Amino acid sequence: MSEYPYPRPTKDEYYLDLAKAVCKRSTCTKVEIGAVVIRDDQVVSTGYCGAPRGTKSSQEHGFCLRKQLGIPSGQRYEICRSVHAEQNAIINAARSGTALLGGDMYIYGKIEGDDNTEVLNAFPCFICKKMIINCGLKRVICSLKEGGYKIFNVDKWVEEWKNGDIIDDKFQYGVELNDNKTPTIDKKPINISAKLEKKIAQGQ
Repeated sequence: MSEYPYPRPTKDEYYLDLAKAVCKRSTCTKVEIGAVVIRDDQVVSTGYCGAPRGTKSSQEHGFCLRKQLGIPSGQRYEICRSVHAEQNAIINAARSGTALLGGDMYIYGKIEGDDNTEVLNAFPCFICKKMIINCGLKRVICSLKEGGYKIFNVDKWVEEWKNGDIIDDKFQYGVELNDNKTPTIDKKPINISAKLEKKIAQGQ
């Protein structure tokens, strides 16, 4: 019998809960994303989706610039007032002179609003994935909309992009498989390579 009077969370669950708390600071009008970096079992950096320091956020402007311009989710991130949570966690570590090499990043995402809004598959976008690779993180643990989390090994991203290309990545931010197992963004099919089509057909 367990010595604990309640189910004790695993370390991955514990750190993902910290990322959930961080995401509440987000200033995006669409989503709330929080990131926490753990190294040697210690919190070394955090970040949330928000406007650059000292600038006016989308919440303060009262509207999403990308939405007003009709830019689909998952595209043209340079036209956004916010810095992504993953990027802010990496930047904040640099500001304090903290090494991230060999650490783990935990990312929690949900639709903007109260605690009852929908949880997201908090997979990093391509820009964030490239930064995560270059700063030497080892694992990335992301919340899933159906509950729980998915663990990515960063070395595997590198290997997959060596053998294929970034467009073949089936865990793109904003991409979902429809009922026919076709990758879509905003329910519109996207063009993918024959290699990725084969992987999806095989259920990989």
